[in-house]
Amino acid sequence: MRQQRIFPGIILIGFGLYFFLQQAAIVWFQPFLSWPTLFIVIGFAFLADAYSGREGNSILPGVILTGFGIHFHVVNHFGFWSNDTGVFILIIALGFLLQYQKTRNGLFQGLLFLILAMITLFYDKVIEWLGLLENRALSLWQFWPVILIAFGGYLLFVKKK
Repeated sequence: MRQQRIFPGIILIGFGLYFFLQQAAIVWFQPFLSWPTLFIVIGFAFLADAYSGREGNSILPGVILTGFGIHFHVVNHFGFWSNDTGVFILIIALGFLLQYQKTRNGLFQGLLFLILAMITLFYDKVIEWLGLLENRALSLWQFWPVILIAFGGYLLFVKKK
């Protein structure tokens, strides 16, 4: 019974604090009282629910919501943080890998998203490295999305024996 109360309890406390701080108009908290904070509250509730019980099904949405909320706050307040598609893919990969740690499901997806995140985040460096191998390798690299599509089609439509 206690586990069924964790998620709504954290949601109510988190939203209550959010709206209380908004009404109190404390200057220090004002930059953090935006929609990404609500993502963090909801994500934290999912994570608390997942780690308090035996099932880890809430880990993936918890990591995604918390990670996206933190990402949007950091992007808005610090200039050093990358606002690239690869960051979102990396957060999803982290969610799958943490879910795998608890449930033993999602390792393949986590590694796949991790590889895609690394390719996306370091695309310029990869192109630079392949440029050292001559233009033939560079022209082949332009077709990597087609390779992803073909591999995805293989996974969907080719049956295992």
